[in-house]
Amino acid sequence: MEDGGSPCTVGYDSSDICLTRRQLKIEETARTLSAKGMRKHLVVFDFDHTIIDANSDVYIQKLAPNGELPPEIKERDSPNGWTPFMRAVFHFLYDSQVQPDDILDCLLEIKFVDGIIDLLKQLHKAGGFEVVIISDSNSVFIEHIMQASGVRALVHEIFTNYAFFDANGCLQISEYHIQNWCKLSSVNLCKGSIMEEYLERRRKQGVNFDTVSYVGDGNNDLCPSLRLRPCDLIFPRVDYPLAKHLAKDPERVKAKVHPWRTGSDIANVLLKNCVVTNAAE
Repeated sequence: MEDGGSPCTVGYDSSDICLTRRQLKIEETARTLSAKGMRKHLVVFDFDHTIIDANSDVYIQKLAPNGELPPEIKERDSPNGWTPFMRAVFHFLYDSQVQPDDILDCLLEIKFVDGIIDLLKQLHKAGGFEVVIISDSNSVFIEHIMQASGVRALVHEIFTNYAFFDANGCLQISEYHIQNWCKLSSVNLCKGSIMEEYLERRRKQGVNFDTVSYVGDGNNDLCPSLRLRPCDLIFPRVDYPLAKHLAKDPERVKAKVHPWRTGSDIANVLLKNCVVTNAAE
């Protein structure tokens, strides 16, 4: 059974049909509440290994001659120097005659995590949810993948390292910002700060979120997770670093933790907790 499929699809057993009907009922309730100006919920997604099932920066390195980066490029990789490393990778690919279309086509080979596209569609259809992406990938990769898959319009805003193909066809990348205030984050991207700045900006625009949910997998998703409130939700991907960090020191975590494997796991919690709670008020 595919997540979010039609209730009329051949092959559904009775439990599948009941589950789908319950989901449709929840989504209908959400749309009604949204139309009445009821609660609003922010859902923040990481991108690599959360929306797509790979690290896009690592994946495109297969385009290097013989699928391997030379030692002088590899040695530039460091925990706090990923963006300069990728800058060197992109220049190496350019020098190796890799064309922009080669990179863009390669990106479209990457699969989405199971159920994530359906999740994005369900949140959009339900109403009351605002979705943003905060990622240490880059704007070219994320925009291209999301646009090509027809789901870019389901995301309100994307925060990531800016990138573009220059006139020669070389992919250029710059750091989102340079920070020295967060030891949990890389120098070029503090996701927690970006999330809080977004919340403050939306407050000034008259939008107050009743809950914030964070969906991620990696080490750099710990900072925003620890900034969430008791009413908020954290969705760490099972068997990935974020889940292990949270399990290691649960007392640091204020928000409710819901480990996940598929987008359906997230949808079941979000649609139930955020929408049904509204309906009961």
